Amino acid sequence: MPEQRAHWPSSSMDDDAHAQSDKEQSAVKRKKQRLDIHEAKVRESARISLENKRRSTSSQVQHEARYEHSSTYSFAAPARSDHPCIEGCGSVSSYEVLNRIEEGSYGVVSRARHKETGEIVALKQLKLDKEVYGFPITSLREIRTLFQARHPHIVEIKEIVVGDTLSQVYLVMEFVENDLKTILSTMRTRFLPSEIKTLMRQILSAVASMHSHWIVHRDLKTSNLLMTNRGRMKIADFGLARMFGDPLREMTSLVVTLWYRAPELLLGTKIYDTAVDMWSVGCIFAELLLKEPLFPGKNETDQLSRIIRLLGLPTESTWPGYTKFAKAHLKHSVHIQNNIRHHFRHFSKATIDLLKSMLCYDPSKRISADEALEHPYFHEPPVPAHPDTFGSFPSSAAGEKQRRKSPPAPHGAHTHTAHPLV
Repeated sequence: MPEQRAHWPSSSMDDDAHAQSDKEQSAVKRKKQRLDIHEAKVRESARISLENKRRSTSSQVQHEARYEHSSTYSFAAPARSDHPCIEGCGSVSSYEVLNRIEEGSYGVVSRARHKETGEIVALKQLKLDKEVYGFPITSLREIRTLFQARHPHIVEIKEIVVGDTLSQVYLVMEFVENDLKTILSTMRTRFLPSEIKTLMRQILSAVASMHSHWIVHRDLKTSNLLMTNRGRMKIADFGLARMFGDPLREMTSLVVTLWYRAPELLLGTKIYDTAVDMWSVGCIFAELLLKEPLFPGKNETDQLSRIIRLLGLPTESTWPGYTKFAKAHLKHSVHIQNNIRHHFRHFSKATIDLLKSMLCYDPSKRISADEALEHPYFHEPPVPAHPDTFGSFPSSAAGEKQRRKSPPAPHGAHTHTAHPLV
């Protein structure tokens, strides 16, 4: 007969159980202490990173050196106290909102003034109200790329400020009076050839700088190109920007506003690089020349058809690998030949050549920003105009309205009418 075990443990067993329980509780307590210490270190690291970012100078070299040491900082927000702002960030109460500029998918942008210095800035409130998993990745990318890609022709981020709740986070950026889309839609005449050269050189220099920092913008278009009243261009809106590397990794093809989207994206590729930005720059270049969008498609199929009507139907010889795309087999009732020279027949040979090199089907053969800056187009007459010679434009962002054309002078009068703003 097997030995029966007692139903009640002995006192020694009680003592052993209690000792084991005490050990387990002590272990749990020590583990919690370690986690608390680790969490405190993470919060302190995040605070230091944000403080360093806020105090970063305009020197690109100094900034890059700091960024290399803190390229992976956390934006996980610690529990808020009764203090009006997150430690390490300024308070939005330092700014007075003057007027709303626009509202996009990722935030509301307003014109604001610093209460102490009087500086006019653009204040972008990030949309965090519906975020379940913390800080939105699009905002993280925008902040990271803006801090890394400092350049005279890229909009400057000045600091990050917060409100009274964790859902109130703002980017403080330099205020720029106009955007190129609004200017083109309100101008009575086209930009002069010398002015287009100046604008293109500024855009290309900023794009070249981005690409040298391994950043692809992925949403270059006229509404994301800001322009000061001193003729200075600024690239803005880095919400879709991504870092890329070698070898390239897969990224979503659902990027870039339709009218400026490269054909490889329209065909569904997930492996791409800076060439998609250069296609967008080519569309912007054409829009500056024509004063109207080059490919205003209604949908992706219509967009492809418009591109093919102008550039011809791609083949394996002009674009190796083209036929491997599923959408490449769509039937197009279009002209086979490239018609870009005829469409831009009133422009110089160098102008058309630069445009064709940007709007090249094969991404591997598409011109780079650095190469474009050395193109003969920029060296043939007329020479690029000085930015200070650009006329000023009414700023809708600043609440200014287009001036009405002055009435004609009375018949026989010797006075001259004032020239309206262009």
